[in-house]
Amino acid sequence: MSATGFTPTQLAARAAYLLRGNDLGTMTSAAPRLYPHMWSWDAAFVSVGLAPLSVERAVVELDTLLSAQWGNGMIPHIVFANGVDGYFPGPARWAVRDLAADAPSGLHTSGITQPPVHAIAVQRILDHARRRGRTTRGVAGEFLDRRWPDLVRWHRWLAHARDQQEHGRITLYHGWESGMDNSPRWDAAYANVIPGDVPPYVREDQMVITDASQRPSNVEYDRYMWLVEEMKMSKYDDIALNSTMSFAVEDVFVSAVFSVACDVLATIGEEHSKPHADVRDLRSWADRFRAGVIATTNERSGAARDFDVRSGRWITTETLAMFAPLLSGGLPRDTERNLLRLFDGPRFCGHPDFKFALPPSTSPVARDFRSREYWRGPVWPVITWLFSWAFGRRGWTERSLMLREEALRQASDGSFAEYYEPFTGEPLGSMQQSWTAASVLDWLG
Repeated sequence: MSATGFTPTQLAARAAYLLRGNDLGTMTSAAPRLYPHMWSWDAAFVSVGLAPLSVERAVVELDTLLSAQWGNGMIPHIVFANGVDGYFPGPARWAVRDLAADAPSGLHTSGITQPPVHAIAVQRILDHARRRGRTTRGVAGEFLDRRWPDLVRWHRWLAHARDQQEHGRITLYHGWESGMDNSPRWDAAYANVIPGDVPPYVREDQMVITDASQRPSNVEYDRYMWLVEEMKMSKYDDIALNSTMSFAVEDVFVSAVFSVACDVLATIGEEHSKPHADVRDLRSWADRFRAGVIATTNERSGAARDFDVRSGRWITTETLAMFAPLLSGGLPRDTERNLLRLFDGPRFCGHPDFKFALPPSTSPVARDFRSREYWRGPVWPVITWLFSWAFGRRGWTERSLMLREEALRQASDGSFAEYYEPFTGEPLGSMQQSWTAASVLDWLG
């Protein structure tokens, strides 16, 4: 290890070793101590990192996740590993097999979903398969043939069950569904969640991360768990959730990701001769949700906003969600340039005191910014990866490479942390985080 960190070759070797160490056989734990099971969007990013090591193993990862798909098309946010304890809420708390008609019978899962980044993972797997031999290409092709209907069904469920008013924005019923669990985006919506009789619980996360400044508070957790109770009372029914949940927000970031994912999956479908009707639906959803994102934006800055369905108010916190249009496109050129300047400027990546020029989860000048607390300020490597990938896809090669280079400098300490303090670069959250290692492996190629 040099004075400035591990070399790229050393870093890639350590990342590969980490993923192998976190491999449970047919799934990869998100992190061995704090997150010992499979998380939905983690699994997609893990597949991105596995693909350069083994296309075959990357396929197994997504196969395992898709095997837990619900009958209605939802991909649950957690697939629980058999015989593995140490995480709350576990299967008994969710009770989906007892309550939800659509839950899979052979596996334990949670009852909510997460951002739909899976088509991006499929694309990366296919990209790597093209560079390999015929057998590997065959494995990837067979996977796509086998799982194409499931992937389309997943997108169809999001387009219909989670946009029942056809606003072109995904509605979430729990902040966990955003992947950005305690983002200040949700503060006002959570403030209107009044917990009833929440059954007693013990937080496993506080036994792993003992620094309370890095994790959500107990007051927040009571609200999280009350929302689970509300879902259980609704038996996880899509129609009932829409009318009964005390938390309901239209998430502009997830909506932008969904728009991009629909376009990516449609392109895959065209290249692999999938049904024209599926491709047509995917393009239609991509357009609808792109327009839904743009409809939320500030006319001058281009910054996007979430919408609190229950209060009928726009959410204007300065977080990464503002930059949703940079993922999905659709802004007028001048407005898009303004939004890119905001992304690059001192309110985000360009803050003069940042250790690395990378996007924090919340703006450092925002009232709600907390540099060490989960989604309220720290830099998340996997989100940097998503923006770098999206910028490359949109033809912004220099911007994409700049994010990649800064992120690799950040990761060169070899901790593969869940997130990092933006001013000092201190690794925070869980160490040995699988999707951080996966991001590094994709960047190093």
